[in-house]
Amino acid sequence: MSINRIGLKLGAAVIVLMIVILVSSGLAVDRLFTNFYDAQMKDNTQEIAAHFATMAESNDTSSQSMIRAFAKFSDVKVFWLNDEGRILTLPREKQPNLSFIRSRDTRRLLSGHSVAFQNHDVHGNRFYVVGKPIQIGETTGSAIYIVSSMKKIDDSLQRLRNLLVLSGLGAFFLALGMILIMSKLLSRPLLRMQQMTDKMAKGNWDTRLQVGSRDEIGMLGHSINDLAASLQRYRDTRRAFFSNISHELRTPVTYLQGYAKVLTDGLVDSDKEKKQYLSIIYQESVRLEHLINDLFDLSKMEEGQIKLNMEWMDLKITIKTTVQKVKLKAESKRLSLQLDLQDQVPLIRGDRKRMEQVLLNLLENAIRYTEKGSVLVRLTGKKEATVLSVSDTGIGIPKEELPYIFERFYRVEKSRAREYGGTGLGLSIVKKYVEMQDGTVRVDSQMGVGTTFTLIFTHEKKQRRDGMK
Repeated sequence: MSINRIGLKLGAAVIVLMIVILVSSGLAVDRLFTNFYDAQMKDNTQEIAAHFATMAESNDTSSQSMIRAFAKFSDVKVFWLNDEGRILTLPREKQPNLSFIRSRDTRRLLSGHSVAFQNHDVHGNRFYVVGKPIQIGETTGSAIYIVSSMKKIDDSLQRLRNLLVLSGLGAFFLALGMILIMSKLLSRPLLRMQQMTDKMAKGNWDTRLQVGSRDEIGMLGHSINDLAASLQRYRDTRRAFFSNISHELRTPVTYLQGYAKVLTDGLVDSDKEKKQYLSIIYQESVRLEHLINDLFDLSKMEEGQIKLNMEWMDLKITIKTTVQKVKLKAESKRLSLQLDLQDQVPLIRGDRKRMEQVLLNLLENAIRYTEKGSVLVRLTGKKEATVLSVSDTGIGIPKEELPYIFERFYRVEKSRAREYGGTGLGLSIVKKYVEMQDGTVRVDSQMGVGTTFTLIFTHEKKQRRDGMK
């Protein structure tokens, strides 16, 4: 059983983050309450010490009993410091541990200054000490120490710490369960994607992911599905291409061999029959040449070795030259080959030879897939662009296949591919050459009505590129 490494890493990272947050929060809360209680204890002890010092300075005989009563009520201890520096307890008080008394504090009190500090006994119990001088007239005759135990505060803080630890553990285990569940839920689609890519690497491109979310993971899933669909189309069209190309190569080669053998063996009865066989040999050689040229162009495209000879050119001249080359094919099918060329069309920068090849491919496709009607070539010059379109009244292209017709090896009407001929390379070559000349190509088609290919060459883009040169 494989380990879910993604879920493990994600869960571990979140758990570490949760521990840091809980510990930091716990320490912050503990320090907040500790400082609050300590500050409150110090303020209360300072107030009690100041009050007792005022009572002692009144030199009233009942002041000691009043101080004793207040001390008992306030839960503090009071120690007297006489003018000789000796520590005395109030009457009826047992002699306590006086280890907290320091000589420097005694000297400071008898000189008329207050002291305050925190200390602890041998058992670790904390207490807070405040010393106040007692002034009789203009002189300091004695002083008092007020000792306030912090045991109740420490007990309260300990209970608070225990509560923080318990609540932190509860929050940790609750978060741990949620993290394990969430990490598993988040990592599950990633694991499915990994499994699918493994299948794709093995050539199984038919599988698809079930994407139910619309977040980034869902978008990644859709991208993988699109990639699988593209690879599947590439595989299918490549298989169809090799099948078609083998047939397209075998057919002219068979004709060439057969009729050449007939002529070589002298099996021709008349000059008319000989000319007919030679004509067939010529037509098949031309067909074979076109096929080889397409394959050669495709190879150069794959290797990025196509170089264009860019120059200013008049599309009207290129159109008329190309139309003359396909005129006989159109007339043999009794198709009307029409031109609609605007008088004033701006020159464009392009490769004359490649542009002629683009137009030739479009016209041959239009004639091949049109049984009756016409083929129209229209050229218009606009302020922002020059637009060239080739329209036919042929069989049309299914709407669902329009996005793929410019892909290499792709062929519409696969079941009738041999009837119409072609290799599925023409349109991909057209798109590549047009884009290399800073143009764009789009297609509009309707089944049974016809198809229009539109080439758009933007003037601004051309001028900007020329300016950079």
